[in-house]
Amino acid sequence: MPRLSEVIAALENLWPAQRAESWDAVGTVVGDPDQEVGRVLFAVDPVQEIADEAVKLGAGLLVTHHPLYLRGTTTVAASTFKGRVVHTLIKNDIALHVAHTNADTADPGVSDALAGALDLRVVRPLVPDATDPEGRRGLGRVCALDHPLTVRELAERAARCLPATAQGIRVAGDPDAVVRTVAVSGGSGDGLFDDVRAAGVDAFLTADLRHHPASEARAHSPLALLDAAHWATEWPWCELAAAQLDEISDRHGWDLRVHVSKTVTDPWTAHAASTATTSPSGAPN
Repeated sequence: MPRLSEVIAALENLWPAQRAESWDAVGTVVGDPDQEVGRVLFAVDPVQEIADEAVKLGAGLLVTHHPLYLRGTTTVAASTFKGRVVHTLIKNDIALHVAHTNADTADPGVSDALAGALDLRVVRPLVPDATDPEGRRGLGRVCALDHPLTVRELAERAARCLPATAQGIRVAGDPDAVVRTVAVSGGSGDGLFDDVRAAGVDAFLTADLRHHPASEARAHSPLALLDAAHWATEWPWCELAAAQLDEISDRHGWDLRVHVSKTVTDPWTAHAASTATTSPSGAPN
């Protein structure tokens, strides 16, 4: 079995920490570089349910997309929920490694996995990485469909192909409009509207779309918006990343067993469709 330091070196080669945004917190959070690793678990969120799953699996390494401590901390006391995660991992000799924005812009990265889950053909990055001479790295992806779909059909495909969540897929725009090109970005994407408009696509699929940015985007152009759950748009990366580590393990002759968590850690747990037939009066802004 490889040592943790060897596995981490392979992961750093896939997602170099220096390619993360300056505000991000990526890399190894806990773990002894000399410990042996036999099982690896990939997940989106480093929450207690996932830590417990790693313990039950007998994993030596947990790799998550989201950081545990994004804004720093002054305590890892087990009386805090994040501190409890740290204690659970250390007590059970489980390392934690994070690949966040450095995985978002990788080639292949989070949005490639999202496009693949939706059976879209990637054409180019939505926001290219200026340091990549081949023009393959960057944030988001501009994609083409093999054959045109209506916005409604594309939303139905997304609902069918992405992991099920309480939110499902929200749509802004004409459901019968024809889509031939679509931009995708795993995770929160409403800061990318200028880039999406510049790309000239028919639709944009992402997550966490807020009222005002979405309203303004619709006022600018007939661009259709498809808003999925944040967790659902990033979970396909776990399968991609696991396959990448599997290939590395085979190449090096490591006896690694790589797993992907199926635990749904999206925080929203239920959805009630609106049934009101009259407009509310005195609604707040």
